[in-house]
Amino acid sequence: MNTLQAKGRVYDSMIDAWRGDALVWARQSGPKLIVILIVAFILIRLLALITRKLSAYEHAETLPSGMRKQQLRTLADVSNSVGRFVIYLVALLQALKLFGVDVTPLLASAGIAGLAVGFGAQTLVKDMINGFFIIIENQYDVGDVIKAAGVSGAVEAMTLRRTTLRDTNGTVHIIPNSEIKVVSNLTRDWAQVTLNISVDYTESSDRILQLLRQIGDDIYHDEEYMDFFVAEPEVPGIERISGNEVEYLMIAKVKPGRQWQVSRELRRRIQKIFGENGVKTPSAGRVYIADTTLPSEKS
Repeated sequence: MNTLQAKGRVYDSMIDAWRGDALVWARQSGPKLIVILIVAFILIRLLALITRKLSAYEHAETLPSGMRKQQLRTLADVSNSVGRFVIYLVALLQALKLFGVDVTPLLASAGIAGLAVGFGAQTLVKDMINGFFIIIENQYDVGDVIKAAGVSGAVEAMTLRRTTLRDTNGTVHIIPNSEIKVVSNLTRDWAQVTLNISVDYTESSDRILQLLRQIGDDIYHDEEYMDFFVAEPEVPGIERISGNEVEYLMIAKVKPGRQWQVSRELRRRIQKIFGENGVKTPSAGRVYIADTTLPSEKS
């Protein structure tokens, strides 16, 4: 009986000690745990608010395409997921400290693992960061024709990690976003068609300028092409004189993506009107487009 009483007193003392420790922890660490939970809750709410703002921007009428909306939705989901993970992780580590758990070994292990992963995935991280800014800054959109990383083509798809281009030969180029240093967007806002027309030195410059301006005026008022133009085509005059040829300059500002169709039609009309009016050209003659289009689109 004495043994049972002794064991009972031991259990009672243990329970009293635990109760006392719990009260001490509640007075000292309890408020800190509440603060950690409150701060984590506020950060989660702020993250959710930012994500909703970004998601609401998907429905803005100024967005150029449905694919752009999909990219913003993906960006919002990724930001929300990563943000929540970081907040939960930091809150958990802070809470473990309050319970007397030594998180130093965990942080050391995580640091070593993170370093190893960082060396292996640093290119992937660069891809993601660069892709993030490409989407946020709207440097280009699906459907745009761009030059990037030494290749040219129409953007078929873009994610945080890579951009997919298809050139005029049908070849698909998959470019990691970290490789994109400089982007040349050929279809943003407006595009310019630049024609250099060479004729024989003996031809009257007034006559040639009149014919070219007539072509520009005709195509600008043509119902089939008038909606393609941003401004009326211009013929500034003689661009260059070399040997037995004189080169004239013709410029037209058109809507994005319409420059190749307009340049082909202009060349067709120039060839036709020159033939009807007997305009002489040096040797075989040539009409070409300067570097305002993709190389494979020139003629």
